[in-house]
Amino acid sequence: MKNTLKISALALAFAGLAFGAKAQTTTPTTTSTTTKDGIRYSIGVDAGIALGDFKDNYKWNLGGSVQADIPVLSNQLFVTVNAGYNNVFAKNDIPSNPTDFHLIPVKAGLKYFPIENFYVQGEAGAAFLLNKSDVGANKSTAFVWAPQVGVQFPVSANGNFIDAGIRYEATTKFASNFDQSKVNLIGIRVAYGF
Repeated sequence: MKNTLKISALALAFAGLAFGAKAQTTTPTTTSTTTKDGIRYSIGVDAGIALGDFKDNYKWNLGGSVQADIPVLSNQLFVTVNAGYNNVFAKNDIPSNPTDFHLIPVKAGLKYFPIENFYVQGEAGAAFLLNKSDVGANKSTAFVWAPQVGVQFPVSANGNFIDAGIRYEATTKFASNFDQSKVNLIGIRVAYGF
């Protein structure tokens, strides 16, 4: 099962790269929120709160991410590639005094605009735990998935935009026998795009 998830994430990433290579040869129908080649880039701030068993030891997260949206179907369907850094802050009032989680999530997925400026997005990939020994984990990598909804609207005539979304993000376990090592967050991403 674990290998199936990893293989699925890799297949999704490779499919995204293949679609991206094909999409770069097409011309978008509008250029109000895309670059000359149709790709949208954004740099954002990520924040959220812990959910489920994970919230017993952790409060909230803060981080940043970069994302590329590669057009597949005009300006309605995009393949996304996203990488970032998240610090999930531990609760200080717990006797065991857990350590913050330091994660680098790398994801690929799809972003679909059913109506102008409103999108639904789904991504999956791998989350890399940078401080495995500090948090008592026996794995440094876990499968991550993140469904998201949001709005994207132009802020200038040259194609710059704001992308604001709310998402649920979860991973598989970083410690084999410890359910609280599954990272579960509900968060927001506010990004500036160009």
